[in-house]
Amino acid sequence: MNRKRLVLLLMLIGTTFTSGCWDKTELNEMSIVSAVGIDKNKEGKLVGTFQIINPVNVAGSLQGGGGTNPPISIYRATGDNVLQLDSIASTKISRDMYFAHANLVVIGEDVAKEMGINSILDAFERSPEFRATTRLVIARGVKAKDIVETLTAIDKLSSEKVIKTIESTEKQQGGSINVNLQEVIKNLVSSGKEPLISGFTVRGNTGKENKMENTQSSSIAANPNAVGIGVFKDGKLVDWLDGKEAIGTMWVMDRIVNTNVNIDWGGKKGAVTYQVLRQKTNIEPRMKNGKPKMHITVRAEGDIREVNVPLDLVSPHELIDIEKELAKDLKKEMENAIAIAQKNKSDIFGFGELIHESHPGYWKKHEKNWDDVSFPKLEAEIQVESFIRRTGLRNKPFLSDIKKGDQ
Repeated sequence: MNRKRLVLLLMLIGTTFTSGCWDKTELNEMSIVSAVGIDKNKEGKLVGTFQIINPVNVAGSLQGGGGTNPPISIYRATGDNVLQLDSIASTKISRDMYFAHANLVVIGEDVAKEMGINSILDAFERSPEFRATTRLVIARGVKAKDIVETLTAIDKLSSEKVIKTIESTEKQQGGSINVNLQEVIKNLVSSGKEPLISGFTVRGNTGKENKMENTQSSSIAANPNAVGIGVFKDGKLVDWLDGKEAIGTMWVMDRIVNTNVNIDWGGKKGAVTYQVLRQKTNIEPRMKNGKPKMHITVRAEGDIREVNVPLDLVSPHELIDIEKELAKDLKKEMENAIAIAQKNKSDIFGFGELIHESHPGYWKKHEKNWDDVSFPKLEAEIQVESFIRRTGLRNKPFLSDIKKGDQ
C-alpha cells in the first residue's frame, strides 16, 4: 500500500514539471504555404511568389461546392535573398507564414542560369520548417510565378498538379525526373555527380492561368506542362534534355519504369511500338590501360502494343529481328545522352561516384578535374538486350489481310 502511495506522489510531483504546448500556434493563426516561386527582376533582385492555401475554398471545392472562389491566394515580395523575401511577404499577410506543408519550389530559368541555385537551396535547407522532401522544378520559358499562380481544374492546388505530372511523366514516359531538395543538394555537394531537375511551363492562353474561368471550362485555357530535364554544372543550368535525349539519360540512370519505343519497320517510320514493362541497367567501371571505362548493360522486357505494317508476329525470326532493332535504338539513345553530358562537361550519371567507390586511388588523382578533363574523355561500352514477352491479342496484324488496293 505504501508503495502505491509513493508512486502516486511521484506522479503528482512529476506533473508540476510537465510543460504544455508553450509554443503552440492555432490553425486560424497560420498562413499555410504550399508552393514558392523564385524569379529575378530587371534590377537583379529576387522576386518571391508564395502560394497560400485558402482552406475553406479548397474544402468546399473538394465537396462539390465553393467553386466561385480560388483555392489559393498569391503574395509577392522582392529582396536580395530568400530570407528577406520571407520577411517582406510576412508584412503583407495577417497570419504567420507556415512552410511545413510547402511541397514545391519553382525556380525561374534565368535565376538558374545566371545566379545558380546554391544560395537559394541553402536558405531552404537551413529552415527548420522546410521539408527535405520538397520537390524542385525549373520554370522553362515562363516565370516561376506563372506556374505558382496557375489555377487548375482537377488538382485544386497547382503545386499538386505539378508534382503529380512530374511523377506520371517519369513513370510512363521517362521524359522527366522527380527530384526533391535533399537529392539535389546531395548531388550539388558531390564531386562525382551533377544534379538534374525537371522543367515545367504553362501552355495555352498564359493571360488566364490565374483566373477562375481557367477552371470553369472543359477546355483548359492555360495548362501547366512538364517539358524536358535541366542539366546543371557547378550549381547553374547549362542545358536542356528533351525527347529521346531525356529518355536516354533516364535509361543510363536506371530510372525508366514504363516507356514506349517506336522503331522503323518495312520502310515506315515508327511502324512498331514496343512498351517497356521491366528493365534493369547496371553500370560497372573497369580499368583499362590505367584509365576507367564504363561498362553499361541493359535488359529490357516488354510487349508489342502497336503495329502499322503487315508483320508476322508468330514467326520467331521476325520477333528476334525486332528485338535486335529495339536494342540498337536503345543503345543509340543512351550513347547520344552520354555524348551530350560529356559535351556539357557535366557528369549527371554519377560515373565519378562509381569510380570513387571502386577505384579510390585513381579518383584521388583526378577528382579536381573530373568534370572538365576526365569525364569528357571517358569511354563507355553499352550492351542492350531486349525481349518481347507478348504481342497482344492478335498475333497477325489485320493489316496483313487488307488488299493492297484497299490500303
